[in-house]
Amino acid sequence: MKRTFLQSIVKRKFKVTTDSLHKYPVVENKLNLEFNVNRENQAWVSDITYVRTSQGWLYLTSVIDLFDRKVIGL
Repeated sequence: MKRTFLQSIVKRKFKVTTDSLHKYPVVENKLNLEFNVNRENQAWVSDITYVRTSQGWLYLTSVIDLFDRKVIGL
């Protein structure tokens, strides 16, 4: 391949989607890794992910109540 100046095409499996150097405000971490709660609706957590579809990238977020670990919203 070197003699004929050929290169393989490698598709990256992982796409970087996080920009940790953004200039947006960052909210205070009130849980501080204390995920044990005593009652319902005391603490909710959320996460976001990206899903690639045939029409492009979509965002998926879920909200979970830490008391019973049930999804309360998508």
